[in-house]
Amino acid sequence: MSSFLSTSTVFFPRKYLKILTTSLKNGSLKSTKFCHTLSGASPEAEVKFSNGRYMNLSSGKYARFANGTGVCTMGDTAVMVTAVAKAKQTPGASFMPLVVDYRLKSAASGRIPTNFMRREGGPSEKEILSARLIDRSVRTLFPADFKTETQLVCNMLAMDAVFSPDILAINAASMALSLSDIPWNGPVGAVRLGLYDGEIIVNPTRKELQTSQLDLVVTATKQNLVVMLEGKGNVVLMQDLLKAIKQGTREAQFIIAEIEKLQKAYGRQKRPLDTPPVVDQEVYEAVNSLAEMRLREVFRDGKHDKLSRDHAVNDIRSDVVDRVWSSYPDVDPSLISDIFNKTCRSIFRELIFEENQRCDGRNYDDLRNISCQVDLYKPLHGSALFQRGQTQVFCTVSLDSPESALKLDTVSALESGLKAKNFMLHYEFPPYATGEVGRMGPAGRRELGHGALAERGLLPTLPSDFPFTVRLTSEVLESNGSSSMATVCGGSLALMDAGVPVMAPAAGVAIGLVTKFENEDTKHLQDYKILTDILGIEDYMGDMDMKVAGTRRGFTAIQADLKIPGIPLKVVMESLQKATDAKASILDIMSQTIREHRKHRKDCWPVTEKMSVEPHLRIRLIGPSGINLKRIYLETGTQITAEDETTFSLFSPSQEAMNEAKEMIDGLLTKERVPDLEFGGIYRATITELRDTGVMVTLYPSMPPALLHNSQLDQRKVAHPSALNLEVGQEIQVKYFGRDPVSGFMRLSRKVLQGPATAMVKSYNTASAEE
Repeated sequence: MSSFLSTSTVFFPRKYLKILTTSLKNGSLKSTKFCHTLSGASPEAEVKFSNGRYMNLSSGKYARFANGTGVCTMGDTAVMVTAVAKAKQTPGASFMPLVVDYRLKSAASGRIPTNFMRREGGPSEKEILSARLIDRSVRTLFPADFKTETQLVCNMLAMDAVFSPDILAINAASMALSLSDIPWNGPVGAVRLGLYDGEIIVNPTRKELQTSQLDLVVTATKQNLVVMLEGKGNVVLMQDLLKAIKQGTREAQFIIAEIEKLQKAYGRQKRPLDTPPVVDQEVYEAVNSLAEMRLREVFRDGKHDKLSRDHAVNDIRSDVVDRVWSSYPDVDPSLISDIFNKTCRSIFRELIFEENQRCDGRNYDDLRNISCQVDLYKPLHGSALFQRGQTQVFCTVSLDSPESALKLDTVSALESGLKAKNFMLHYEFPPYATGEVGRMGPAGRRELGHGALAERGLLPTLPSDFPFTVRLTSEVLESNGSSSMATVCGGSLALMDAGVPVMAPAAGVAIGLVTKFENEDTKHLQDYKILTDILGIEDYMGDMDMKVAGTRRGFTAIQADLKIPGIPLKVVMESLQKATDAKASILDIMSQTIREHRKHRKDCWPVTEKMSVEPHLRIRLIGPSGINLKRIYLETGTQITAEDETTFSLFSPSQEAMNEAKEMIDGLLTKERVPDLEFGGIYRATITELRDTGVMVTLYPSMPPALLHNSQLDQRKVAHPSALNLEVGQEIQVKYFGRDPVSGFMRLSRKVLQGPATAMVKSYNTASAEE
């Protein structure tokens, strides 16, 4: 050990010597590889994609106290991900607590946070969605018996606003877990796919994404198995989507191959899994004999709804656990309950294959009963109630001025390329939706994720030139599976009810999967069943939840979450075809309620108009410090926004408010008739103010003051008007040369009158008499 420390360039405090010694003895730390890393060499690899772009992977330089570290670089964007798991499993843990922390740091892009403390704040919505993306990409590959708390921290080292850091974070996390001693059946590779003119773009830049029809993230593992899908599209055809998924899966293999090479050369030996408590086979047989027939009866009864089925299963669980525990008092009741849960899941899945129908009596491709309503309450701009089985969603649409658009923070705008959002979808899932008591407050991670998915599904259907900011709210009143896709359906109905000229109505559906395989070999499935429009229990007991949204023409959003370590492309394609057929059936039902956006106006709808104002009248409309605009807003609710030098946009909550605001504007602009001034005419002007740059004068009583510049006061150079003994209230003669074509201000001169008279001297009174 002493020789090791003497040759290494890194010195450790005394308290770490025991840890290193123990690790070297038990084999959890490979001494040769660890010394190799500390002595300067570090694992590095370069991935080349089919389009010639490169991605660099490295480890061993940063954060060496973590169980595993990976740095992924593309262009000038670099992301470091650390993987750390606790040394021991928490006693009694029934699942693996995985925490993913992803932050877009301002420092990584050379910016200073704009908050009061000028420090990095809490996670934004974009950061939470990216963390969920990473979580879903790696979670399914952890062994079922590994239940030790694990944390992935994604640290932005540098961000160039060209390549998205979320894809780099997935690959860095894959590398960190592969090189660590944490049990994980990876690696995985992730790529982003774009679509332009029918051509697939691998890992597109931010500018390429702005013109791309597709933004799809594909995470895959070895043997071309798909682990996770998430994306949005501008009504992408099915053949283009399938083409992108296939290519993304192939490109991911380049990343996987390089990580595997580094893992073989530098990876640490995986720690042994904690041995689960041993339970006698008699206990398993007792639970199975007491529960099997009763559970089969419950799952065969199609008359059960969500609540009655859950109550029946819970009653059976309580009875079985009590009776088995009374016969085997030395066994922990929680272990008996775990055995019952495994038996329940096994029976539920077996019946799907045996009976060729589902627990509610439907066939594999059947939809639940669907009903739709629109225009529920008069004060609402748009509203809809969408009911699919026992999933019920109430959607409302609010239209507001463009000033109400959501302004994105600097780093999010840099990463996404958007400065503001004029369409927002807010998804709410209160606890009463499942008959429970729970927390009410700000949206959680799950609600943000479901809302973002539904927003992606509806955004491509909205017009780009719509003059209002749109806020769509979706409140889940009842939930028995696929509430996010019900939000897409209800949201599309509410938008049409609000008169938003959508390109086409959109709908969404969730596709499930139940499989049979052995030895974790999901490449060669023994059998599988694809389920259309899944229930909550089918999502929980099944192997996949693929949410697909779109119009009749193509897809607008997709998200696939798996509970098994990957599925073949064949299953993905079949699932997408099932979703396409179901989507068309749902749109047929929705069209019976409303086919297109509402044409006749509702009384509650807001209105917007544009108004042209001459440049010299702007000050009269706006008033000192904008006081006139504020008064109009307070009295009528009409917002007036300047678009350029001569154009203003008006937004009113109703037509009556707009008419009232127009009357006030007319009064401001035509308060008194302005006399027509003759070009080249000479007028008497009254000085109202002395300034360093000149004097402010008026030619008639109602005229706003105009500037007579120092350069036009006298033939001599004038530094200040006081040098000519000019005073406020004094009358002088000026010559009028029209208005400036750009600013609209009057052009006046006094010095041209100091020579021979060139025109007849006129006063305001004589000018009025001539008129």
